[in-house]
Amino acid sequence: MPSSSSAVSDSGRPVPSSLWRNGDFRRLWVGQTASQLGEHAGLVVLPLFAVLTLNAGAGELGALRAVGQAPILLLSLLAGAWVDRWRTRTLMVLTDAGRALALGAAAVAGLLGWLGLPALLVVAFVVGALSVVFDVAYQASLVRLVQRDQLVRGNSALEGSRSAAQIGGPALGGALVSVLSAPIAAASSAAFFALSFLSIRRIGRRETIPEPERSERPARVWRRIHEGLRFVVGDTSLWTVCLASAAFQFFFAAVMTVYLLFLPRDLQLSGTAVGLALAATGPGALLGSLLAARLPSRFGYGTVLVSAAALGDGVFLFVPALHGSSAVTVLALLMVNFVFGTFSQLVNVTVMAVRQTVTPDGMQGRVAATINFVGMGMTPFGSLLGGVLAEAWGTRTSLLVAAAGMLLSPALMALSPLARLGRTLPAPPDTPVPSA
Repeated sequence: MPSSSSAVSDSGRPVPSSLWRNGDFRRLWVGQTASQLGEHAGLVVLPLFAVLTLNAGAGELGALRAVGQAPILLLSLLAGAWVDRWRTRTLMVLTDAGRALALGAAAVAGLLGWLGLPALLVVAFVVGALSVVFDVAYQASLVRLVQRDQLVRGNSALEGSRSAAQIGGPALGGALVSVLSAPIAAASSAAFFALSFLSIRRIGRRETIPEPERSERPARVWRRIHEGLRFVVGDTSLWTVCLASAAFQFFFAAVMTVYLLFLPRDLQLSGTAVGLALAATGPGALLGSLLAARLPSRFGYGTVLVSAAALGDGVFLFVPALHGSSAVTVLALLMVNFVFGTFSQLVNVTVMAVRQTVTPDGMQGRVAATINFVGMGMTPFGSLLGGVLAEAWGTRTSLLVAAAGMLLSPALMALSPLARLGRTLPAPPDTPVPSA
């Protein structure tokens, strides 16, 4: 619903009726765009460097991707507890600075000829760990910057910025690795993280930690983590989101590991062509972000979630049928990634709106982290599975099997209360569920 021009935040401060009149939101948006651009460029740079320069095999590529994703499993719950106790601006600034330094060091090491596979593993882990904290922090930050009735539009804008990053990041990363060098590509990612740092540190609003967190003595970290877990498990919609996310992330990680081998080796595509193919996800995601601001309120949140997930995940079943590096093949890959980007982004924004709406302010960080832990925590295992399958069955068969597995996600949502969500979302409880 539209917000009132005289809206007042929970802290008593007036909130602009237009989302874009909020200067702090604009700074968050710019920082998020730059951060995602650096991240998506890096997701192409490191694997392509390993495959094209170090001649990494399927198992080594799977291990590299798994190491970069392992922090999701190791740190997500801790990150949620930190975010609910600390100011999100501080966490985002620190993680941006850390990622810029890590990739800057990788660029220097590469120029000096020291950037081997062990160094790539270290950089991938450090960047992955800091990205976990940043992602949880920016999701909680939005709730502290805008009204609840602006969350869908705010998420749509932020996810739109991620779409822009998906357009430019992979293409830029692939082109720089192919035309120049991996060190230059790593340096470009570091520069984007530095830009994010400069933008987010200018956010002027002093965050107020939710009242329940300040009014009582801070609980131990593990007790707070337990509260977040209990809250998610006790809410059927949130728990279904966890399970569907876990199924999707596990098989998608396997798909992407095989995909990054299939494109340059089986289809004989250059690094630039691979980057462009992956970048097609970006325009689709931009469209998905725009659709997410309208479709759920028109057709119902449940209908949009299930149908969009089925269409977005199912399109990868067409990829194993491609052969050669002709223009037709490249065009087909562009279409697959565009369709996937559109519907997966529609699911992402809709799920985020559901999560943020049914979660009280004092639990936002821990709920986001719990869902990341259960869902995206499966990605390291999926990446390893993709490498194992590619070595055992070949890339084409492995890609088909992994793509079929992605359809488990919409099936879980279709069988859950999420599928019955209507055009409006329920209000959150007044307070977080206390721990026993």
